[in-house]
Amino acid sequence: MMEIQTRNVDPDIVILAITGRLTMGRNCKQLEWSTDSLVREKKTKVVFDLSGVTHIDSTGIGIIVMSAGQLKKAGGDLRVCAQGHVEEILKMTNVDKVVGLHPNIDAASNWS
Repeated sequence: MMEIQTRNVDPDIVILAITGRLTMGRNCKQLEWSTDSLVREKKTKVVFDLSGVTHIDSTGIGIIVMSAGQLKKAGGDLRVCAQGHVEEILKMTNVDKVVGLHPNIDAASNWS
């Protein structure tokens, strides 16, 4: 089971705090729909907080990369906050070359 909590830290920066498993199925679709909704609302500076994610598979990685492309196309940017096992997987799969990978929310949400 995965949950997404949305909060604004700035008028134009949105944090999606994701907890649980970011794996194939409805979970990933939920994250995809959240990103689509933000783009439609013209909120294109987005941070995925993956610090609460316990497991990620190739579908989850694909959603992160796809979301980054979607936000970039809309003139925005996706940043990811991850630690431990999830951070290692993102680095191993070179996702950190596509999105900014940060150790905490403060670093990820600093656009200045």
